[in-house]
Amino acid sequence: MFSEVEQQQLIEKLEIFKIKGRDKRGRKILRIIGKFFPARNMSVEVVNKYLTEKIFPELKKRPFAVVYVHTDVEKSENFPGVSALKSFYDAIPVKVRDNMEAVYFLHPGLQARLFLATFGRFIFSGGLYEKLRYVNRVDYLWEQVRRNEIEMPEFVYDHDEDLEYRPMMDYGLESDHARVYGGAPTVDSPVTMYSMRCIS
Repeated sequence: MFSEVEQQQLIEKLEIFKIKGRDKRGRKILRIIGKFFPARNMSVEVVNKYLTEKIFPELKKRPFAVVYVHTDVEKSENFPGVSALKSFYDAIPVKVRDNMEAVYFLHPGLQARLFLATFGRFIFSGGLYEKLRYVNRVDYLWEQVRRNEIEMPEFVYDHDEDLEYRPMMDYGLESDHARVYGGAPTVDSPVTMYSMRCIS
């Protein structure tokens, strides 16, 4: 585990949390990149401290929306776990929570949908679950968010391309891991191969 200072620096360097841009209703955007979250090297306390000092003060003043990018989140690498998620959410000040009007969940996948349907209301009290909007493609996100004001990593667009060629990935009926299929854009047995992607 890194020291507290190293963890804070890593969060900054990776830009896991970034406030930039607005949605089409004029609300400020908090962008969160799930893939960048180094779950094995981060403590809940340090993340909560970072959010409290660097992010929440910016969000107390006016309504805002969250764009959570779930692309390529893996349980073993960057999913912090149910208890950590609950801790992060519980640490959000009431004023910030009240100002959070929408959460755009990009590239959710079947496992994420099942997870949230099962645990979402337990983890996210106060109506957040009702504010959740699943967004299957980046192009659909631009219907809600001003495209030129928010940056997306290249792997997000790559995933969209994969989905165009292998639409069964959307429903968890085909793994999105190249190592499983050797990178081939075909579906050998979509019914028997369920997504290896974590919940996420």
